[in-house]
Amino acid sequence: MFSGFLFFFILGAIVGSFINVVVFRYGSRSLVSNRSMCGSCGKTLGAFELIPLASFIFQRGRCLGCKSRISWQYLLVELLTALVFTSVFYKYFSTSGPFLLTTYYLLLTDLLIWSLLIALSLYDLRHKIIPDAFVYGFAALALLSLLLKWQFLGGAFPLSDLLGGPLLALPFALLWFFSHGRAIGLGDAKLVLGFPWLVGIFLGLSGVFIGIWIGASVALFMILLKAITTVTARTTFSGLRRRLKDLTMRSELPLAPFLVLGLLIVYLTGIDVTGLPILISNI
Repeated sequence: MFSGFLFFFILGAIVGSFINVVVFRYGSRSLVSNRSMCGSCGKTLGAFELIPLASFIFQRGRCLGCKSRISWQYLLVELLTALVFTSVFYKYFSTSGPFLLTTYYLLLTDLLIWSLLIALSLYDLRHKIIPDAFVYGFAALALLSLLLKWQFLGGAFPLSDLLGGPLLALPFALLWFFSHGRAIGLGDAKLVLGFPWLVGIFLGLSGVFIGIWIGASVALFMILLKAITTVTARTTFSGLRRRLKDLTMRSELPLAPFLVLGLLIVYLTGIDVTGLPILISNI
C-alpha cells in the first residue's frame, strides 16, 4: 500500500511539473520544442534543476545562475497534483477491492481527467479564460469514464447522468447568453457539462453548489480584506494594499478553479448537499 501511495505521489509531482510547462507555454510553438530555461537570465536548466519538488527546495526557490526568485507556482502545482493523484489512488484502493485490469483503466482515466482540470484551473487563474482544448478534453474523458464504469461495473444504463450534463450546463449557458458574457464565461458552462458524467447528476450538482459557495466566500473575504487595508496606516499591509487597490464588486473572479475544487470535494468524499436522492426516494 505504501509503495502505491509513493508511486502515485511521485507520478503526480512529475505530471504537475509538465502541467506548469503547459500552462506557461500553451499556444506557443515552444510547448515541446524548446528546453526549459530561467525566465530571468535565459539559462538552460539542467537535469538537477528539473526534479519535481526537490529542485525548488534544494535551490531554495532561486535560479542557480542569476539567483533570481523562482515562482512558487512551480512547487505548489507539483505538490497539489501529487496530492490529488495520491487521493484518487486512495479512493480506488479503499472502495474498489482487488485491483483488476479494469480498475487500472478507470484509475488512469480519472488521473487524466484531474490533470486536465488542474491545468485548466491554473490557466483560468492566470489568464481569465479556459482553453477549449482543455475543457473539451475533460468533457470527452468524463463521458468515457461514465461509459467505462457502466461497461465494467454493470447496472442500468446511466441515462440520468448522461442527460444531466447538458441540463447542468444549460443555466450557465443561458446566464452567459443573456448577460452577453459579462456575468459568466461560456467556458464555465462547457466545464460543468462533464460534472455529472464524472460523479453523477446529484454529486455534479453538489459540486457546482460547493464551488460557487467557496468562490463567493473568497470574493467577500477579499473585499473585506481590502476594506481593512484602506483604514489602516499606509505603511501597514502596503504590499497587500497594492494588490487589492483595483478590486471592486465588478472585478472579474475566475470561477473555474472554485468549480473544480467543489467537484474534487464531492469526488473524494461523496458528499451530497442537495438532498435530492433522499427526496426522490420518498416520493
